[in-house]
Amino acid sequence: MPASRLILSFGSVNIDVTARGQRLPTPGETVHADSYTIGLGGKGANQAAAAARLGSGRAIQSALVGRIGADAFGAQARSSLETFGVELEALRTDGNAATGLALIGIDQQAENCITVVGGANLHVDEHDIQNAEHLFSRAAVLLLQLEVPVPAVLAAARKGRQAGARVILDPAPASTELLPDALWPLLDVITPNETETAALCGILPKSPEDADAATRLLLERGTKAVIIKMGARGVYWRTDSAKGFLPPFPVKAVDSVGAGDCFNAGLAVALADGLSFDAAVRVAAACGALAVTKHGAAEAAPEWNEVAALL
Repeated sequence: MPASRLILSFGSVNIDVTARGQRLPTPGETVHADSYTIGLGGKGANQAAAAARLGSGRAIQSALVGRIGADAFGAQARSSLETFGVELEALRTDGNAATGLALIGIDQQAENCITVVGGANLHVDEHDIQNAEHLFSRAAVLLLQLEVPVPAVLAAARKGRQAGARVILDPAPASTELLPDALWPLLDVITPNETETAALCGILPKSPEDADAATRLLLERGTKAVIIKMGARGVYWRTDSAKGFLPPFPVKAVDSVGAGDCFNAGLAVALADGLSFDAAVRVAAACGALAVTKHGAAEAAPEWNEVAALL
């Protein structure tokens, strides 16, 4: 069992305004939604919250480094994260920017479209890392995403590597900009979905064979492992010495917004708990599958007993 039991998420904090309807609008079209919710979001916050919920049954802690605005949405985000049990001593309030906001549409098939206003997330920098140095020194796993500036992500990865943490990057949202060459060797795992895989290496993985080719290309960049999240098609993974494919779990999807974040949180908790890499991928896949059976982002995170039952 690893000596450290802390998962540190370095990334974005948003409030999600989510509308659910029969279908998503096309450009220029207005459609009526059936309902809406306002809740915690942002990939950094989602992964920290999911890790806290999953880890609570395993004596694993979760902490978050990021920024919120000095506004009502910021207060709501902080309160929600506290409810999940996330350590928030390194969550800073930025008086010069609003809390990040995501506008989400979800249709009957659980497909979604999302518009994000970065707000305070776009001000995250090396000062946030310096203020959280004590957390980096304790972390068993560092979770990174791309909703804060890439220079800050690179600096956090360097700090995590120096501290001995396992560094996991969720390269979301997908970008046509290449990740810095210096970032790849700092990564223990990169976890793109289909769209992000295409943006990173030019291959849209619609089959295990496609994913196999993509993982080989991404592994050559310098990361130690690649996991491609293929949604309803399953999960494909590769390290320098092994590879594998997991077919999807048979679940009924109602909302896919939180699936990727719950996947990465599950991977982090499993690795912090001392599981082998292939076993950790299976836990992560189960977490992602369970997340699509519930509405919301952070709120969709499963508990450990639910994961164990599905496995």
